[in-house]
Amino acid sequence: MSKKRKIALIGCGVMGHAIGSRLLKTGHTVIAFDVDPAKVAQMTGQGADAASTASDAASRSDAVVLSLNSAAIVREAVFGSTGVVKGASAGTVVIDMSSIDPILTRQFSADAAAAGLKWVDCPLSGGAPKAYEGKLTVMAGGNPADFGEAKPILDDLCQNLTLMGPSGAGQTTKLINQVLCALNFVAVAEATKLAIDSGVDAQRIPAALSGGRADSAILQEFMGKMARNDYSPTGRIDNMVKDLSAVQSLAVHTGTAMPMTSLCMEIHRLMVSAGLGAVDNAVLMKFYDGPKA
Repeated sequence: MSKKRKIALIGCGVMGHAIGSRLLKTGHTVIAFDVDPAKVAQMTGQGADAASTASDAASRSDAVVLSLNSAAIVREAVFGSTGVVKGASAGTVVIDMSSIDPILTRQFSADAAAAGLKWVDCPLSGGAPKAYEGKLTVMAGGNPADFGEAKPILDDLCQNLTLMGPSGAGQTTKLINQVLCALNFVAVAEATKLAIDSGVDAQRIPAALSGGRADSAILQEFMGKMARNDYSPTGRIDNMVKDLSAVQSLAVHTGTAMPMTSLCMEIHRLMVSAGLGAVDNAVLMKFYDGPKA
């Protein structure tokens, strides 16, 4: 059994809450901080301790887990006036489970090292449901020794954990993951609409196609949701837009042509412009329902 740790959880939104809940369930001590006190209260209701700042949380912990929405928020939470670097002990490992730009990640890793901290980028796939179960897929980037220190914590969250390479490699792999997911979400929504318009029960299709070449986790989880107009949150449209924006920036940097991803991005942007950015990915059905949706 791995040694249980005192972990500062910075960011207690949908994913942060799921991560924190799983860490508590597996025996770790969690010291939670979020700029929204209500989100911290939800974590303390699960058994976590509250912190007044990211610095306070880090000062009471021997590892830090970040679950934040953007590189700008990560920068402020770690390097700001009340950030992690102000409170963390030398040698503390920072496990960044946010999904952010890989180029900025390499800069954050270097800045953390200059402050005496270790940094492992650990973006995830699987969403909150898999986090609660400890069945996330995590693709990591960083120094192998630092990854080795983070691994016992990550093992309590993951069923599939891979060190992809040096700092930033995890974030790059996550962007590739998001390309595949976003295109699949759109394809499943389009196929669901065709099934409904053709009089076929779309909720029976995932079982019918299970194990075939068209099968996927997104087909199994989302076609039924889309057919039922079930938009209960597992992942937000605006978070996908954020990730696809990072994909497009990386593609410009590498000179990679990505025409299908660009079209997919515009469909997601239309959802945001329609006021649906905070809604679950299943709401892509409304794009295919047309302007009367």
